[in-house]
Amino acid sequence: MNAVLFARVSSKEQEESGYSLPAQEKLLKEYSERKSFSIAKIFSISESATGKKQRETFNEMIEYVTKGNIKHIICEKADRLTRNFKDMVMIDDWLGKDAERQVHLVKDSLVLHQNSRSQEKLNWGIRVLFAKNYVDNLAEEVKKGKREKVAQGWYPTRPPLGYISVGERSHRICVPDEHKAPLIRKMFEWYATGNYSLKKVVEMMYETGLRTIHNTKVQKSRLHQILSDPFYCGKIVWKGEEYQGKQEKIVSEELFQQVQAILKQKTTPHYRKHLSLFKGLIRCSECGGLITWETHKGHWYGHCNHYRNCSKKEYVRQEKLEEQLLNQFVAIAPKSDRLVKWIQEALKESHADEITFNTQARDELNRRYEHAQKRLEVLYDDKIDGKITTEFYEAKFKQYSAEQKAVLKSLNDHDDAKSKYYELGVNVLELAHRAKEIYEHPKMLVEQRRTLLNHIFSNLRLNGDRLEVSYTPVVEVLAQLTPALNKTFELQKSTANTTLTLQSMNGSSVWCRREDLNLQGLAPTRL
Repeated sequence: MNAVLFARVSSKEQEESGYSLPAQEKLLKEYSERKSFSIAKIFSISESATGKKQRETFNEMIEYVTKGNIKHIICEKADRLTRNFKDMVMIDDWLGKDAERQVHLVKDSLVLHQNSRSQEKLNWGIRVLFAKNYVDNLAEEVKKGKREKVAQGWYPTRPPLGYISVGERSHRICVPDEHKAPLIRKMFEWYATGNYSLKKVVEMMYETGLRTIHNTKVQKSRLHQILSDPFYCGKIVWKGEEYQGKQEKIVSEELFQQVQAILKQKTTPHYRKHLSLFKGLIRCSECGGLITWETHKGHWYGHCNHYRNCSKKEYVRQEKLEEQLLNQFVAIAPKSDRLVKWIQEALKESHADEITFNTQARDELNRRYEHAQKRLEVLYDDKIDGKITTEFYEAKFKQYSAEQKAVLKSLNDHDDAKSKYYELGVNVLELAHRAKEIYEHPKMLVEQRRTLLNHIFSNLRLNGDRLEVSYTPVVEVLAQLTPALNKTFELQKSTANTTLTLQSMNGSSVWCRREDLNLQGLAPTRL
């Protein structure tokens, strides 16, 4: 007589305590020999199998014994065969269609068949009921554990691309993948420039080396999910609720929000192989309409489309406008190494004041956090003592938790601001000092030049063949101060020390403005 063996291990703990698949299979084979059964096939489910995979294996076993006209299924115990009523019904239905069919539950000393006594059927039903209760309780504990882990600031399942899990089982945390995290950051930075479509970023990331866990290309829909996931800026979204995570950020919250703004635009960026440098960047000084760009004999020409009966009719060659911009770059550039060094020292002094301010602000935020924590502890004690209703407890718990969440966000913002404050000044100085060099570098792409222009100029208008410019707020400060500083340092070339201060030039610190200068998008080509 032919029979199939069915073995299952549902957890690592079961396998370590003697319920391993080899141990089960050995027991079932010995039972088969004693009963003179010939083993047609062995079906096994390991502890690592997903619920879907377990379901598929069980269905495959039922289909196999039905089509192969095999009369006997041998399993260790009822809870090894099934833990839900749906599978139980399938087993009962299979048994009910043929009087010769039998299910052998070895350790339960139970053999089920079409004509089983009511006591045997009750025994079978009770065992399945207890098995189902075990599964339901296990699922409940797993959900509780995940909720608790999320509340503590850790992701309870496999982390998204760019992170890996480290640590022992049940105590694993997420840390950035040293190989993929920089690529994820680059993905955000490239898309934040607004120069690339999702499709183009997919190709760029594949060429850069980003792969999925299965070593395949990150598809457009998956890339959209990554760019939309706040996990990368330190948040955790679980069951529709947002929590403050403890994982290290791959991108700043500012960069993440820039990307979200672009993703939500009605017109998404479209990559063009032949893109005009100034497309979408310059408006007509008379009517305010965007300048249209078209090619003639290999050169780009811009002109107004006469929006609102505009009188401007000139066609201006792109190279002519580029020459005017290069002059603007020269105007903001420090001309001597001594001036650059002097500005660096001024930055350090300003940064010291900023650190003092941040420290005081953090102390106050920590005080507010501790105050909210004490409120939560008192609230919990009142609930345990029955002094307040569940509804009141839940409302106040939500309120105080929200206060703590807001404080944590402010603390994170101060941490970011403290590290970026000096970095901002260094970036402005570097950009001003090298803008012309960077722009004219032969390896610079059109998209990178457009990004550079967006960092320096906030408004470009065409008046006939003359370009009128407005700087971004941070660069505007340099545009106002640099000519005077260059002149002063030229006059004092023979002087050992320069006693000027930033305050003496304009009455306030150059670097007190907080507008961020984000140099994203200039990285694809190493200069």
